[in-house]
Amino acid sequence: MKTQLKLTALLGALAVAIGAFGAHGLKAMVSPEHLETFRTGVTYHFYHVLAMGLALALWSVPGIGQQWLRRAIWCWAVGILLFSGSLYLLSLREVLSVPAAVLGPITPLGGLFFIVGWVLLFLAAGRTLPTNA
Repeated sequence: MKTQLKLTALLGALAVAIGAFGAHGLKAMVSPEHLETFRTGVTYHFYHVLAMGLALALWSVPGIGQQWLRRAIWCWAVGILLFSGSLYLLSLREVLSVPAAVLGPITPLGGLFFIVGWVLLFLAAGRTLPTNA
């Protein structure tokens, strides 16, 4: 649980820092459309950090499958990296000269990780895995 807590705290701090950068430093650098894409990345980043915190809060509840929670947290972390990360880079593609064709397919993959994390949270309710899982 300690690793997941540190990961959640780190991703939360990054969400605040990246959000502040988007709110204060990005307006002069990108178009309003790209700024909105950036905000979407920050929004989903925050939502899933909060979900990770929820999973950590549920960690000690009797009958909740910790293994499922652990997997959900990791899925959400990967989702943040792929979904939000690709949106951040897509927003900055003109500034960083990143080809959009490379990043476009990564965003839905990150969204899939978000969805899987929520399904794993559902499975955590009253379920435990065998000890060798």
